[in-house]
Amino acid sequence: MWGQGPFSRASVTESVSFSGIVQMDEDIHYNKVEDVVGSHVEDAVTFWAQNINRNKDIMKIGSSLCEVCPHANSVFGNLDPKKIYGGLFSEDKCWYRCKVLKIISDEKCLVRYVDYGNTEILNRSDIVEIPLELQFSSVAKKYRLWGLQIPSGQEVTQFDQGRTFLGSLIFEKEIKMRIKATYQDGTVIAQAEYGSVDIGEEVAKKGFAEKCKLSSSPNACEEKKSDPSQLALRNLKNPIPLWGHRSNQSTFSRPKGRLNGRLTLDLKNENDAGNPVTFPKESLAVADFNLGSNVSLAKIKQDQKLIEENEKLKTEKEALLESYKALELKVEQISQELQQEKAATLDLTKHLESTLKTRVGTRMKNLAAKVEKLKEIRRVNISVRFGNDLSDAIQVLDEGCITTLASLNELEKIWAEYSLAQEKIQSCYNVNEGNVLIAKRNEVQQKLYMAVEVFILEVDELPLNKRLKTLKDLSTSLEAVYGQAKEGTNSEEILKKFYEWKCDKRQEFTNVRSETEASLQHLVAWFQSTLKAFDLSLEESLISEDTLGNIDEILEKTESCVCKELEISLIEQGDADKEIILNTYSQVLQKIRSEERLIATVQSKYRNSAEFKKQIIECLNKSPSVDHLLSIKKTLKGLKARLRWKLVEKNNLEESDDHDGSEIEKIKQEITQLRNSVFQEIYHEREEYEKLNSLAQKWFPELPLLYPEIGLLKFMNSGGLLTMSLERDILDAEPMKELSSKRPLVCSEVNGQTILLKGYSVDVDTEARVIQRAATYHRAWREVKEDSGLLPLIFLFLCKSDPMAYLMVPYYPRANLSAIQASMPLTSEEALKVMKGVAQGLHTLHKADIIHGSLHQNNVFALNREQGIVGDFDFTKSVSQRTSVNMMVGGLNLISPELKMGKPPSPSSDLYAYGCLLLWDDNVKSLLCSLIYFRSSMTAEQVLNAECFLLPKGKSIPNPEKEIEYTQYKKDDELKMENLDKYKEKTRNGEAH
Repeated sequence: MWGQGPFSRASVTESVSFSGIVQMDEDIHYNKVEDVVGSHVEDAVTFWAQNINRNKDIMKIGSSLCEVCPHANSVFGNLDPKKIYGGLFSEDKCWYRCKVLKIISDEKCLVRYVDYGNTEILNRSDIVEIPLELQFSSVAKKYRLWGLQIPSGQEVTQFDQGRTFLGSLIFEKEIKMRIKATYQDGTVIAQAEYGSVDIGEEVAKKGFAEKCKLSSSPNACEEKKSDPSQLALRNLKNPIPLWGHRSNQSTFSRPKGRLNGRLTLDLKNENDAGNPVTFPKESLAVADFNLGSNVSLAKIKQDQKLIEENEKLKTEKEALLESYKALELKVEQISQELQQEKAATLDLTKHLESTLKTRVGTRMKNLAAKVEKLKEIRRVNISVRFGNDLSDAIQVLDEGCITTLASLNELEKIWAEYSLAQEKIQSCYNVNEGNVLIAKRNEVQQKLYMAVEVFILEVDELPLNKRLKTLKDLSTSLEAVYGQAKEGTNSEEILKKFYEWKCDKRQEFTNVRSETEASLQHLVAWFQSTLKAFDLSLEESLISEDTLGNIDEILEKTESCVCKELEISLIEQGDADKEIILNTYSQVLQKIRSEERLIATVQSKYRNSAEFKKQIIECLNKSPSVDHLLSIKKTLKGLKARLRWKLVEKNNLEESDDHDGSEIEKIKQEITQLRNSVFQEIYHEREEYEKLNSLAQKWFPELPLLYPEIGLLKFMNSGGLLTMSLERDILDAEPMKELSSKRPLVCSEVNGQTILLKGYSVDVDTEARVIQRAATYHRAWREVKEDSGLLPLIFLFLCKSDPMAYLMVPYYPRANLSAIQASMPLTSEEALKVMKGVAQGLHTLHKADIIHGSLHQNNVFALNREQGIVGDFDFTKSVSQRTSVNMMVGGLNLISPELKMGKPPSPSSDLYAYGCLLLWDDNVKSLLCSLIYFRSSMTAEQVLNAECFLLPKGKSIPNPEKEIEYTQYKKDDELKMENLDKYKEKTRNGEAH
C-alpha cells in the first residue's frame, strides 16, 4: 500500500521540542494546503506524514537501497547525528534511510527512519554507509495539530489512548494539511482535515488534547524541552537502560595502621548509620602485626566474628528490604483493585437503582417489540425452514412424472438391430452379398417404420415441452434457495427420513406457537381484569391480591414463550437439520435431472424417428435414385465437348492468315459462357453428391456399393473436395512462372473469381495420401469456413492423361506478408489484426490435430491488409518432410530448436515460426517472449487471447493498484528482451542450437 514504511510494535514516539520562535512566511506557506498520508504517530497532537506526490520517490529510494546497502560497509567509530545512513528494519529485513538519535552502547544505537518517522534500536552491524546521491532531505515531515497541546499531568494510559485515537484518524489515510506555521526544528503546525472531519477538533473532543491558552508569549503552546532520544527510549516496548546496574552499597577501605581501642565502637557506629565496614582477612593479618601488647588475639577473633555476623545481618536486611518492597507494591496493587471494585460496585448500584425505576416500562417495551417482530415473522413464509418447498417439489415430480415409454424400449431394440444391419452393408464390398444384406435390412426397416409410427403417436400425446419447462423452473427456484447439491446415491430412505423430520418439526413448531398464543391471551386477560382495580368509581375491590401479585409469573411465561418461538424462527438450523434438508434437496434435484434426461432422450428419438419416416417413406424397400446425378454428368459431358470444340475452333481461326477479329471475339464470349456453364453444372453436381453423401451416411450405406460408377466413395473419402468432372484443358490457364519454382502453377478465372491451380506429381500411393491430407485440411476449414483463418480449397481433381493432381485455391496476388512488407509494411494495428487471424488459423489446424509445418512469410496472407489467413501446405509431403525445409525471416531460422535436435514436429514448433513472424512489431514483444521461452506450455488459443489482441494500441486501462507489480514486470520484460536480442544475434551467427 502507498506510503507503507518500516513499522513495528516497537515503534516509538518522540517528544518534540518546540523551543524557539515560530518561522512563518504568510506569502508562501500560510494556509498552503498539502495532501499527505500519515505514516507514524508520536502523541495525540504530533505525527509524521508523507506528501502524496512523493510516492515515486519512495519507490526509487527503496529500489536504490536494495541494490546499495547489502554490499555497503557497516559503520564504525563515531556516528554523525546529521548524516543519513542505511538501516535494516528488524521486521521485514528491508533497508531504509535513517539518522542516529542516540548511541545506547558500543553495539546499539537508537535511529529514526527519516522517510517514515518511526524509530528503532539497531545493532551497529545493521547500520551501513550510503552514497552521497541518497543524502537528501527526508520524505516524511513532522506535523503538529494547530492550536492544541497535551494536557499537563496526563496519565500514561490516556497518553497511549490519545496516540492510538490519532493513529486511527490519520494512519495510511489521505489527509489535507492547511499549514499555519513552521518551527525552527522543522515541525509544521497545521490544521488537519480528513474529508469533512477536522482531526484536531475530534482529538480535543475526546479529551486527549487541550487548546492552547491565550498568551502574549510566542511559546504559549510549546511543551517543555526534553531529549527526543530519551523519550524514544522511554516509550519502547522493551526499553534498554541508560546506564548499567549499580550497587546500593559502598565499600570503604581504611589506610593501614594501628587499630586503637575505638575500633569496635567505630564499627558499631558505622553499622548503625547503614554504612557497614568490611575488612578482608588479609587486612586483619596486617593489623595483627601492628597491634600493641595491650590487644589480645582473642579480642581480634571476637571482632572478626562480629564482622562476619554483621555481613550476614546485612544480607538478611537486604532480603527483607526486597520482600518489604514487593509486599508494599502488592498492597498498593490490591488497594487499587479494591478502589476499582468499589467504584464499579457504586456504578452498578446506581445503575440498578435507575433501572429499577424504569423496570416495568422497559420490560413491557421489550416484550412489545418482540411481539411486533414475531408478527412480522408470522407474516413471512418460513416454508424453507421446514422444507415445504421441497415437499411441493416432490409432489410436482410425482404428479406429472414422465416415465419410460413402452414404445421407446421397443423402438430402441429395433433401432439397434437396424444399425447393425446398416453397418454390415457399409462394410460389404460384394454386390451379391450386399443385395442379401439389403433385403434383410429392408425387413428390419419395415419393422422400424411401424415402431416409429407407434412411438411418434405416443409422444405426440405427451406434454413434453410443458413438462420440461416445469422441471427447469422448479430446479432454478430450488437452486436459488439451496445452491450447490451434493452427489449421492439415489435412495428412497432419504425421502422417508425427510418426511419424519418434517412432521416432528411441524409438531414442535405448532406446540410452541400454541404456548405463545396462550401466554399472550393470559397476559391480555390480566390487563383486562386489572383495570377494575384502578377504577375509582367502583366501591368495592373485585381483584384479589393473588390476582394482582402473579403478574411477574405471567410476564416471565409470556417472555419465555415469545423468545422460544423467535429462536425457532430465526436461529440457524443445526447441522443435523441442514444435512437432512441438503440430502432431500439433492435427491429431488437428481429426480429432476433424471426426468430431464429421459425427456431429452425421448425428444431426440422423436426427431430421429421423424427424419427416418420422412426419408424412408419415399424409398421404402428401395434405394434412392441417382438419376439426377447421372443427368447432370451427362449435361456436363456435352458442355465440355462443346467447350473443347470451341477452343479448337478459336485456335484454328487464330492460326489462319485471314482471320476475322470479330468472329474470334464472338467465339471467346461463347467459350466464356460455356466455361461458366460447366462450372455451374459442377457446383450442381457437388450439391447432388452432398445429398447422396448424407443419405449414404445416415440411411443408405449401400449407395457406393450399388452405384460404383458415380464415384460416391471417393467423394466421401475426400470430404467433398474431389471432383471427377473437372479437367485441366477446359480452363483458360495462364502459367505463373515466377511462382512455379517448386511445382507447376497456373492462374485462371472461374465465375469472376481468380483462382490458382497447384499441380502435384503423384503415383498410386501418393495420390491416396494427397487426397487424405487435403480432405483433413478441408474438413477443418469447413467447420467454421470464413472464420477458420485458413486458405479455402475449392476443388481437387486428377488429370486423366498425366500422373498429376491439381488443387484449386483462391489467388491473392501480392497479398503474402513477404510482398506486403517489401512494398508497404503493415502498421502496428494492421499487423495485430493480421496476426490474430493467423493465430486463429493455427488454432483451427491444431484443434483438428494438423501440424502445419510450413509457416513462413510467403504462406501467410493479409487480405485487405486486415484479415490474416494461413496458406495451405504441400499435401504430397508428410509433416516431417515439410518441417525440414529451411526458411529464414528477419535473420531468424523458422525451424524451432527442438526440431533441430531431432524431436518430432508439434504445435509448439508452429508457434515458434509464428513468433518469428511477429518480430517486426514492438507491441507484441511480451507475447513474443512467451512464445520463445514458454512454447511448451502455450497453445494457439492462448495466443488468440493475448493482451495485444484484446485491447487496441493506446486503449489500455491503467490500474493504480498494480504500479508496484508493473515495475517488477517491466524489469522481467527488459531481461527477456535482452535475452531475445542475444538469441537473435546468435541465430544470425549460426550459433543457436
